[in-house]
Amino acid sequence: MRQYLDFEKPVAELENKIAELRQVGQDGDGINIADEVAKLSEKADRQLRAAYAKLTAAQKVQVARHPQRPKTLDYFRELLTEYTPLAGDRLGHEDRAVVGGLARFRGTPVMVIGTERGFDMESRLNHNFGMARPEGYRKAQRLIQLAGRFGLPVLTFVDTAGAWPGIDAEERGQAEAIARSTDTVLRAPVPVIATIIGEGGSGGAVALAAGDRVFMLEHSVYSVISPEGAASILWRDPKQAPAAAEALKITAQDLLALKLIDRIIPEPVGGAQRLPQEVIAAVGDAIAAELPDLVGVDAPVLVMRRREKFLAMGRDGAA
Repeated sequence: MRQYLDFEKPVAELENKIAELRQVGQDGDGINIADEVAKLSEKADRQLRAAYAKLTAAQKVQVARHPQRPKTLDYFRELLTEYTPLAGDRLGHEDRAVVGGLARFRGTPVMVIGTERGFDMESRLNHNFGMARPEGYRKAQRLIQLAGRFGLPVLTFVDTAGAWPGIDAEERGQAEAIARSTDTVLRAPVPVIATIIGEGGSGGAVALAAGDRVFMLEHSVYSVISPEGAASILWRDPKQAPAAAEALKITAQDLLALKLIDRIIPEPVGGAQRLPQEVIAAVGDAIAAELPDLVGVDAPVLVMRRREKFLAMGRDGAA
């Protein structure tokens, strides 16, 4: 059953009415409801397009967090072949919030890594809602280093509210693990393409996204802090989250204008949750378009360009 966001309620009412009419058409004798369904479908489509043509930053946050949005493992299933998951940080822990392993992307051997939120309560608890502990970032480091040894490009998929903020994570060195993971990505001697597929939250996202190319889906968000967190700190009022979302410049469009990402991947009207396979294919096409230009670059040049890319963000921002 499709789930609707608050601002989609008018569309929900129309689509529910369409579903009821279709049910009547199936149950009734010779009742022709095609014309009425067509009218309502056209009206629902117009309202959906109108709503998504003027999304606020706060509404984009809602879309990015939509529970039916395709998750990292959906991308793995659709885009990869011969996927072999790898587990553990080799220091005694396994974190299912971070998934990854060896695979082929359209015939090319790659290493894939991503944060997985889960799709129902059981899987969300199993993956800790995509919020990694230190062992998750240390697993990511291990996989990136393994990719470097074998010359495999790295593809990362980011969808997390941020790193897990629990006491257990702090005890095991959360800040150090995030910083070292970011450093490992920046120093990787192989191409790294990162895609923000939903929510890119704080250092927990940057730790996997400091790549040669950073893509964002059209309605994804990427920020140093959640709007709710910023509102609580600045105004001591979580209800100010919409204002915080606007001020933080967290949308893909804002970040492309600020030159903090490299490409926006379009989504269908209504978001990725409406046509997930179409969105996943578009992400695959974007990766396939960029990867060949990176694969042939010598490792020292690749690392230097990546370093300069992120240093330029600081210089341009300061200017």
